[in-house]
Amino acid sequence: MEPPVKIIESRDVIGAEVHGVDLSQPVSPAAFTAMETALHDRAVLCFRQQHFTAPQYIDFARRFGAVECLFLTHYAHPQHPEILLVSNIQEDGRHIGHADAGRVWHTDMSYTARPPRMTMLYALEVPHDNGMPLGPTHFASTADAYDSLDDARKTRLEGLHAVHRVSGRRARTGTGQQDNALRNQQPDVLHPIARTHPFTGRKCLYVSAGECVAIPGMQDAVAVPLIEELAAWILQPQFRHTHTWQVHDLLLWDNCSVQHLATFDYHWPQHRRLMHRITVGGSRPF
Repeated sequence: MEPPVKIIESRDVIGAEVHGVDLSQPVSPAAFTAMETALHDRAVLCFRQQHFTAPQYIDFARRFGAVECLFLTHYAHPQHPEILLVSNIQEDGRHIGHADAGRVWHTDMSYTARPPRMTMLYALEVPHDNGMPLGPTHFASTADAYDSLDDARKTRLEGLHAVHRVSGRRARTGTGQQDNALRNQQPDVLHPIARTHPFTGRKCLYVSAGECVAIPGMQDAVAVPLIEELAAWILQPQFRHTHTWQVHDLLLWDNCSVQHLATFDYHWPQHRRLMHRITVGGSRPF
């Protein structure tokens, strides 16, 4: 008989570890339901010590929905384009993967018309210094941030949309120049500032400073400070969770209900980092 899935919640408002699952083996409907429920409840899930092949990884991701490919196709896995390499490793003077992914607070691919439902990141190499893992990933709950707004601010946000511009993330802060030419080719999109989660029905703040550049019908002198105010509200400590990486961790997160930020406290060539990323398709925000 299949062992039960055990969900161990973090002490934070989001985050949990999933135990009793070997993702190199087929996942039963009951086990998958438990995982999906935990994803909706806790937004960030960690599966420790997972050992699977690339096809097994892709098959598991497809249980959640259609697997998507990012526009940075030159960082795709050479045999499996559904997997994006996230890495600081260089070969022949070029990065084999997306080296500065996650350098600013953001929600993955919110600059697309149908942002992904979730992201999966599998750790193959984790940088260490004196035995301590480097490069933790930080998360912030956009759902809890919305819930904490007073009624007046919630009412103010009703019907408002923000313009998302992927190149705005880096242009505003001046951080990370990798592949900016490709980013500049991506068209702007419009999404609700208070987005409804497609599975739970919870409202989530869906803005980030820099990427969200305007609010239609509102002067920039008013819109930009409002965007920055909401973006800062999301990042308050009470809404946060940090994941410390171990080799063979698989991390899943819900792109509607969290934002995330990578930590760049490691340096090539003394530190190597290699992750395999998959994004699962989502729906048009409403």
